[in-house]
Amino acid sequence: MDCLFCRIVSGQIPAKKIHEDEHCIGFFDINPQAPLHALFIPKRHIATVNDLTSEDRELAGHLLVAAGKFAKAQGVSDAGFRLVMNCNGDGGQTVFHLHLHLLAGRALAWPPG
Repeated sequence: MDCLFCRIVSGQIPAKKIHEDEHCIGFFDINPQAPLHALFIPKRHIATVNDLTSEDRELAGHLLVAAGKFAKAQGVSDAGFRLVMNCNGDGGQTVFHLHLHLLAGRALAWPPG
């Protein structure tokens, strides 16, 4: 499989990791859209939100909890942050491995784009 994020998980491609546990890793986005922009991905390949099953409920929640803990550790939880999961082309997904964006460090406009 030639998945960029699977190659990061396996260590074939370096990433500036900020979190790692048995289920997921977190790392800084290489093209940040906010002063703080991190990604949280499952270690297991899941292409899109559409590919999640009921068996993935705990894993999806785990990504949210990991991102929330990171936001708190970075001191941005009280000011606020945004969590985003894009799905497929029209949703803005460019890497087809499920990932949760955490954006913070400035006021974020709405609607986003």
